[in-house]
Amino acid sequence: MRTRRRPGPHPRHRRSRTLALGVACTLVAALAACSDAEEQDVTVGLITKQEINPFWVAMKNDALDAADDHDVDLVTATGSSDVDVESQVEAIRRMTADGVDGILVAPTDSRAVVPAIEEARAAGVIVIAVDTPTDPTSAVDAVLATDNRRAGALVGGYAREKVAQLGITPRVALLDLAPGIASGELRREGFLSGFGIEEGDPVISGSVDTEGDEDLARVGMRELLAQDPGINVVYTVNEPAALGAIAVMRDAGIDMAGVVIVSVDGGCAAMKSAVRPGDLDATAQQYPENMAAQGVRQIAEAVRGGDRPSGYLDTGVTLVTRYPMPGVASENVPFGVRNCWG
Repeated sequence: MRTRRRPGPHPRHRRSRTLALGVACTLVAALAACSDAEEQDVTVGLITKQEINPFWVAMKNDALDAADDHDVDLVTATGSSDVDVESQVEAIRRMTADGVDGILVAPTDSRAVVPAIEEARAAGVIVIAVDTPTDPTSAVDAVLATDNRRAGALVGGYAREKVAQLGITPRVALLDLAPGIASGELRREGFLSGFGIEEGDPVISGSVDTEGDEDLARVGMRELLAQDPGINVVYTVNEPAALGAIAVMRDAGIDMAGVVIVSVDGGCAAMKSAVRPGDLDATAQQYPENMAAQGVRQIAEAVRGGDRPSGYLDTGVTLVTRYPMPGVASENVPFGVRNCWG
């Protein structure tokens, strides 16, 4: 776990700046009073899932930028994978003991992290869930996240129209995240709804948990193809899983023109290497910078006398594709590249 700010050409010096402001306030005391709240030290903790997926790297970098913008000390911690809940629980408790003012956490298990979060809030720490909501959502002060159900529905609706355009009978593979992670569960539910099917529908060939990992997605996709070589629709919970699935299907000699693959993320790597050439038919682009920047800002403002954060903030999602479908709202690849991350 580290405390740091992003280095820049003009390092900030809190002590010097506070002293200068104090002198200025003495000189103009007859005109205005100094605001101690505006200069109050603030420490925010950011706990992500892991540092391999570019999404989490981007979120941490955006949080560092926001910490500089709002004169906040940022403490960071991460686990080893999208299911490493033990490291997250330990980090929440350590940050609470160290006296942080607020914590931004992307839960690896929406239920298992709740007791540690409750301990933190009881100690006066502001806790905001980012990307992945807790279960229950009331366990945290606020949630800053993509509308994950809508993200899944966007790519599901696109896949339904693309299947109709191709005139194929769908055989659907679902490459999920892992049990207990609300973001993955909501995306799957959204995809099924958007595609127009329910759990247990016979068009579903099979599903595997990938933990959002490219290598695990490769293993899972091989297993699914061994069971059903006719799979022609692939839903993936994120782009690392999509890239793994694409690689396996290419290795198997499958004609990608007859397959529909969709995902959620919007990172630069997949946008340029998979969406642009058309291997990944569509992705629901999300915006980690909105989660990080809003979270740091909300905690800083609350500690310095503003309103305590509450409720849910939808940080946005946009369908991006090279091949737009009639009646399906989407943006093109240049838009996706301009707004990608990582």
